[in-house]
Amino acid sequence: MLAFGLQAHAQDNKPPFVLPFDFPPTFSGNFGEIRATHFHGGLDFKMGGVSGKPIRALADGYISRIAFTHGSGGVIEVVYDNGYTTVNRHIEAFLPPIAQRVKELQYMQESYEVDIQPNPDEYPVKAGERIALGGNRGYSFGPHLHLEVIETETGDFVDPIPLFGYRIKDTTAPRAEGFMLAPKMGEGVVQGRGRDYTFGIANQTNIPTAWGKVGAGIKAYDYMDGANNRCGVHTVVLNVDGVDVYKSVVDRIARTETRMVHSWSKNGYMKSFIDPGNPLRLHAAYNDAQGWIDINEERDYLFKYTLTDASGNASHYQFTVKGKAQNIDPLVHRDKYYFGWDKVNFLHEPGLTLTLPKGVLYDDIALNYETKGDSNSIAYTYQLHDKRTHLRDYVEICIGLRRKPIDDMSKYYVARVTAKGLSGVGGRYEDGYMKANIRELATYTVAVDTIPPRIVAVNKQNWQKNGKIAFNITDAQTGISSYRGVIDGKYALFYRPNMLSSQYICDLDPEYITKGKTHTLELTAIDGCGNEITVYEQFVW
Repeated sequence: MLAFGLQAHAQDNKPPFVLPFDFPPTFSGNFGEIRATHFHGGLDFKMGGVSGKPIRALADGYISRIAFTHGSGGVIEVVYDNGYTTVNRHIEAFLPPIAQRVKELQYMQESYEVDIQPNPDEYPVKAGERIALGGNRGYSFGPHLHLEVIETETGDFVDPIPLFGYRIKDTTAPRAEGFMLAPKMGEGVVQGRGRDYTFGIANQTNIPTAWGKVGAGIKAYDYMDGANNRCGVHTVVLNVDGVDVYKSVVDRIARTETRMVHSWSKNGYMKSFIDPGNPLRLHAAYNDAQGWIDINEERDYLFKYTLTDASGNASHYQFTVKGKAQNIDPLVHRDKYYFGWDKVNFLHEPGLTLTLPKGVLYDDIALNYETKGDSNSIAYTYQLHDKRTHLRDYVEICIGLRRKPIDDMSKYYVARVTAKGLSGVGGRYEDGYMKANIRELATYTVAVDTIPPRIVAVNKQNWQKNGKIAFNITDAQTGISSYRGVIDGKYALFYRPNMLSSQYICDLDPEYITKGKTHTLELTAIDGCGNEITVYEQFVW
C-alpha cells in the first residue's frame, strides 16, 4: 500500500465514491462547462489556495497510470472496482514509493515528461487512501484538483456529481444572462437583418421581431454553493408556445465529442438548434427542423427556457418574439466559395491549396475569401473566412512562397494572422509551398523566424539559499519546442511548474548533484524553427 493510508468508514447505502479530500468540497469548475476549445471533462475541486493537500482514492481499485506532463502536471489514473476510472490532474507531488520511481525514470529518460502504466497488482488502493498531493502544476489558474471520471466499459467521460450523492451539497440554481436569436442563413431575419441578435433577460419591453427560420440560444451559468465561479448548465430545455422543441443534457461526453463544443456554443451562448454536421449525443430536437423555429405568422411566439443543474435545482426564463412579415434577402455568394458540410470541398487559388474532407464542417458556409500582399511579401495573406470557423479535424493548407529572403527553409513557418499579431502553427517546406495542419478557417500567411529564444536567470542570488535554479525562457514567434539543462556535465531535471508562466525550475537534488562546491550550468532552448540558444552559469551550492 502507499504511505499514509487512510481508511474510509463504511456506510449503508453509500454512493459509489468518497470525496477526494477530507474537507468540505467547493468547486471552480464542473463537468461539461464550455471552454475555449473543448468541453470541460471533469470537476475542479478548490484547495483553499494551498498546494500540497492530500488527495484520496474514491473507492477500492488500483493505480493504472502515473505521469508528469507539461499541460497537466502530475497525473494519476485509478481503475476502480465499481466500473469507473478516474484521472487526477495538476498534482504537485506523488507519495512514496511512486515519487522515487518517477524521479528515477525522469533522470533515466532525461525528460520531465514521463508516463508509467503499472500492472494492476503494483499499487492497489482502498477508498479514502491517500494517493498524491494536490497542486498547481500544468495549465492551472490556482491550486486545485481536476478530477475526471470515465465509465471504464465505454470510455465516456461522465458527470461525477451524482456519483458522490449526498456528499456534495448544492442548492443554487443556474442563472441566465441573456438570449440569442440566430436567423438561418438566407431563410430568416431578426429585427430586419440576417445576423444574430442578442438581448438581456430584463429586456421585456423591446420585443424583437422575426420572420422565417430562427434558432434560439441562451447564455447561462450554474453556480455551486460556497463559490462564485461560473460553471456549465447540466440540462437546458426550450419550449415554444407550449411545445418542447429542444433539450440538452450534459452528463456524458466521448473523447471524440469534446471539440464539438464549437458547434454547440456560439459566442458564449448555448445553441438550441442543431447544425447538420454536429453528431453530439448530449442534445436532441423534438421538432422536424432540428430545433429551428419557423416564424411564419404575424403573432407573438412565447419562448420558455428551463435550466437544471446536476443536483436538481431549476430556474425558468421566458421571452416573446413578435412574428412580423419582413423581406428575407436571398443568400448572395460566389459558388466556388460556398462549402457544403456533407461533401468534399476544394479551394484552389493562386498560391493556395486547401481541401476540406467530408465531415469536417458542422454546417454549410459561404466563405468571405480575400487575399492581401505586396511585392515584398514572402507569401500572400489568405483570409479563408472573416470569422474564425472551427473544424472537426485537422486539414492541410498549402501556401506558395513568392520570395525566399533566406536560404534556410527550416526557418519558414505558417502563421495565423490575429488582431495581436502572428500566431505560429508550424509547417514544412515542400516544392515551393509551406504546408501545415490547421483546425480552423481563419487568416493565414507565411513568416520567417531566425531569432533564437531568450533565456534570463531569475534571482540568481537566491539559488543557493532556496536550492532551486530558475530561468525565464521565452520565444516571440514559434514558441519553445525543446529545452535541456546540464549541471557539471550531467543531465539536470528542469521543468515548467505552471504553463501560465515562462519560468523553468530545477530543484537541486543531492542524489544527483554534489553539495558544497561550485557548479557549472549549461541550459539550451530551441524554438519551433530550430533556432537555438545556450547560456552558461556558475553557482555555489
